[in-house]
Amino acid sequence: MSVPYWILLAVAVQRLAEMALARRNTRALLASGGIEHGRRHYPLFVLLHGAWLATIALAIDPGAAIDWTMLVVFGALQVARLWVIVSLGRYWTTRVITVPGAALVRRGPYRFMRHPNYAIVAAEIALLPLAFGAWAVAAAFSLANLALLWHRVRVEDRALRRPGWAPSADRVRLGAAEGSCPCAGCFSRSSSCAARPRPPLRATARACAPTMPGATTMRSRSSCR
Repeated sequence: MSVPYWILLAVAVQRLAEMALARRNTRALLASGGIEHGRRHYPLFVLLHGAWLATIALAIDPGAAIDWTMLVVFGALQVARLWVIVSLGRYWTTRVITVPGAALVRRGPYRFMRHPNYAIVAAEIALLPLAFGAWAVAAAFSLANLALLWHRVRVEDRALRRPGWAPSADRVRLGAAEGSCPCAGCFSRSSSCAARPRPPLRATARACAPTMPGATTMRSRSSCR
């Protein structure tokens, strides 16, 4: 088997391991009272990633030159993905789940970005086929991924606006491996929220926290430090 196929096999094994971890965390979150949102769109992400790897395998020439620079960047993204998973701990999952009473996660890449895992996945989907010269595959699956992510972010925002989960009423974690400040009225230092007026202290909220996509976290605080 040629080098490109060994690389694709390694990526496939990694994805399967992540899905196993996500299923375990999902079961635990639901058992603790979590509520899943947007369940119907989730199989589309599984289909997208499976078809992405299969299409690369079919499209590339086993003897074609490999762009090792792009592969090195792709490898660096795997380290960044691990950073996301470690930062979220037991709340990391590939689904959108709200759990009442959870504490705020502000460590790791969520100190700097609203959706670090989504950014990692978007870059991966483009870089891996490009490393093998499959430009058409990179373009087609990047567009499909962006469309799904656009829908997923809307699902997350609706979950955070859901009656009964208002920032001033409950402390909420939204698991899915993504997010940082999608809630209306949030005040924080992130660029996506800095322009918003600061709400009263009692209602101040902060959301953060999504490989497939992954977690948003929100809780009521007296300030949004």
